[in-house]
Amino acid sequence: MAPTILVAGATGNTGRNTVETLSKLLNTSSTLPGHRIIALTRSSQSQAAQKLATLPGVQVLEKSWLDVTPAWLREHEVVRAFIAPHFQPTQFAEESAFHLALLQAGVQYVVRISTAAPNVRPDYPAYYARSHWAIEALLSSPEFSALQWTSLQPNGFTNFSLASAAELIKQYRKTGEQHTLRLMLAPDVPVGLIHPDDVGNMAAHLLVQEDPSRHNRAKYVLNGPEDVTGEQIVKMVEQHIGTRVESVSYKDMSIIDAVAAALPPELKRLILSLKEHGALSMWEGKCSASTTSREVLELAPPTRTVADGLRDLLEE
Repeated sequence: MAPTILVAGATGNTGRNTVETLSKLLNTSSTLPGHRIIALTRSSQSQAAQKLATLPGVQVLEKSWLDVTPAWLREHEVVRAFIAPHFQPTQFAEESAFHLALLQAGVQYVVRISTAAPNVRPDYPAYYARSHWAIEALLSSPEFSALQWTSLQPNGFTNFSLASAAELIKQYRKTGEQHTLRLMLAPDVPVGLIHPDDVGNMAAHLLVQEDPSRHNRAKYVLNGPEDVTGEQIVKMVEQHIGTRVESVSYKDMSIIDAVAAALPPELKRLILSLKEHGALSMWEGKCSASTTSREVLELAPPTRTVADGLRDLLEE
């Protein structure tokens, strides 16, 4: 075998472009010679997984990252890793087990995806942000000093924030009818929404650093190259459909209701904390493009605009 970079959740929101960019970087530079990429996915037969399997230096394996063990990591010679955890209430227990396996296997460096930087604190009302704080506290402990790590803290993804806009445009083009445009953003507060591919690009550039110690224990804030408000998104939709948007619901987190409905009663309260508190930092103006970390702009500056993100959703 060869030294391996493991990408957990390779066909997910940020994992796909992490794999694609890693493949390009490893094949066009002298950094980390002889390294290969293992892309983990729950379904190796999916279209996304099969596309990744064609990339140079990439091996796609059908395996849940929840089942990764120290023995498996050593067997596959994993030296660096990427993880984008889920947002379910079991996140801390499951992601901490993954990092413990990395530590016990002697993995050198891990890049993980966190959440909006202003939220990552022990007293945040939404459980998800507290889970991320707890993971970063765990990784910062003396017991984990042998595992170097970096947390990427995107303040808001274009695909999640523009989903209702893309659905309305598609519906109007097909039927001439509109549903209520539900936007997580406030009408007049600027937010630096970031395309998930830009987050994956940053992760890949970190993972191929010859010496990642400069980025050890770093928490980098990521935003897109420009700010956008809810009102500006409405105007974008109107340009696409050629008429006025009839109904808009700003600061709308109703998508959380559907997630909560699928969970057992004892977990619904936790999930619903995201509905009330999950986007507060956006609404308070704490997630503008100006908050992007200097290291992100130096290493892999985001380039994909909100218009790019909407176009990608419309092409799906």
